[in-house]
Amino acid sequence: MRFVDEYRDAGTAKALAARITALCEPGRAYKFMEVCGGHTHTIYKHGLEDYLPEAVTLVHGPGCPVCVIPMGRVDDAIHIASQPDVIMTSFGDMMRVPGGNGSFLDAKARGADIRMVYSPLDALKIAKQNPSKRVVFMAIGFETTAPSTAMTVLRAKADGVDNFSVFCNHVTIIPAIKAILDSPDLRLDGFIGPGHVSTVIGCRPYRFIARDYGKPIVVAGFEPLDILQSVHQLLTQLAQGRCEVENQYARVVPWDGNPKALAAINEVMELRPHFEWRGLGFISQSALRMSAAYARHDAERIFRIPGGRVADPTSCQCGEVLKGVLKPWECKVFGTACTPETPIGTCMVSSEGACAAYYNFGRFSRERVKEATRQ
Repeated sequence: MRFVDEYRDAGTAKALAARITALCEPGRAYKFMEVCGGHTHTIYKHGLEDYLPEAVTLVHGPGCPVCVIPMGRVDDAIHIASQPDVIMTSFGDMMRVPGGNGSFLDAKARGADIRMVYSPLDALKIAKQNPSKRVVFMAIGFETTAPSTAMTVLRAKADGVDNFSVFCNHVTIIPAIKAILDSPDLRLDGFIGPGHVSTVIGCRPYRFIARDYGKPIVVAGFEPLDILQSVHQLLTQLAQGRCEVENQYARVVPWDGNPKALAAINEVMELRPHFEWRGLGFISQSALRMSAAYARHDAERIFRIPGGRVADPTSCQCGEVLKGVLKPWECKVFGTACTPETPIGTCMVSSEGACAAYYNFGRFSRERVKEATRQ
């Protein structure tokens, strides 16, 4: 295949659906987790659940970086933005994420200088243009976006831009998957592995899933046929009694990852002893911070950070959604009090959030279009 429309061909999708149905053992139910929020959006944008037999259920995982940021970290960032002569910069997804003291947009309305950027290099440019200001970049994301943050810090150091710093909230995917596997709340038969993260870390880090937990994982791309093929590969492994790491997204993901990107991360950042995830609590060595060698570009060393914990609103069930325990439509405020325009939880804010995917693509119930799986 060479073109996007080939990865969205309905005829090929129906043929794959028939092969998936044939692999299902009568009377057995299968539950697979798509770790990445991008996969969740593909599934509901293209109605892929309607192509799957009732025996196969897909649940979402904690692979949305904005969604897993706890409210306390948002409040810490707003605290930094409220300091004199500070310009806070952030990706657009973060602007509406609610903290205990409101969102970035609320803080901006109160007078804080908070600007949306498309890249950390945009934040570095702002720092060069405003030498009398302290410019902070709110760094979020998994290993996917950590290299761009690291490379920007290296550029700032090389150019002598000392008024640029990073408030680092990068998280790592492997400890989160392990926390899911260790959770008593959920029983899974396999994983649709994250595609974007794997372009950086490769496929090797997932081997423990098959080796230690006996679960197959298939790293998948983001087109409809990518997802369906990955489900077929998972079912094939289970039917054959295998548990392995397979790479469906081999056209993009190298088995060993991106050595240059990993080297940049290792140069600039180090693992935190622990970090709080929304819905999963504190997970050991699951996030990155700036290393001591780059302390002059570390906002957590430059500013006094309150570091307080803030409980999620009692009506919000983002934690259960992120763990795959609940479907978004099962949350009591989904689509009523909580909408993309008036979000209560992060899963309704982010472009990768499961609740946003369900809401935007009209999935207000568990019903499937049964005709799609008929041959």
